[in-house]
Amino acid sequence: MRLILMGPPGSGKGTQAKRICEKLGIPHLSTGDILRAEVKAGTPLGSAVAAIMAAGGLVSDDTVSAIVATRIAGPEAQRGFVLDGFPRTISQAAALEQALGEQALTAVVELVVPEEALFERIRRRADEAVGAGGPQRADDNAATLELRLRAYRAETLSVSEFYKDRAPYFQVDGLASPEDVTARILEILKTAEMEYS
Repeated sequence: MRLILMGPPGSGKGTQAKRICEKLGIPHLSTGDILRAEVKAGTPLGSAVAAIMAAGGLVSDDTVSAIVATRIAGPEAQRGFVLDGFPRTISQAAALEQALGEQALTAVVELVVPEEALFERIRRRADEAVGAGGPQRADDNAATLELRLRAYRAETLSVSEFYKDRAPYFQVDGLASPEDVTARILEILKTAEMEYS
């Protein structure tokens, strides 16, 4: 089971990836989570990308592609994986194809959410983090979201077109309840496995 979850920042990719991975017993490979963990641990990679991420910038394609290639080649990903936040560019998509070799993607699922709803979600996520007494993500603010959306429009939307000809590709309404979105994705995966395997 090899799934790519796509969608703009704040569309629910992380939430859905975790839910799908729990259901299927496969690893959740979130480039954002991996990079944030590196920053928190103070590794050389974390130090190199901390300022870029805090400003809403994107880490270089080569760096992120190398991280993902290492993870999907590892023993924990042999039964499959869910990629969340990768690939963001055509260059990353091409690198992923190379890393996968003969392995085909089970599906590419894009979560569709209007931009005005994304700003509300980010505001709510920041408020909830503060209310719970936990740390707020450095990129959870309207200005950073706008920067990330510009990058998404400029680079990641074209990745959707890239996959429409190369893999089973589906769009899901990201405004539905988390439970309904999860059920729809699981239904898509079941159908894709039967039709395309």
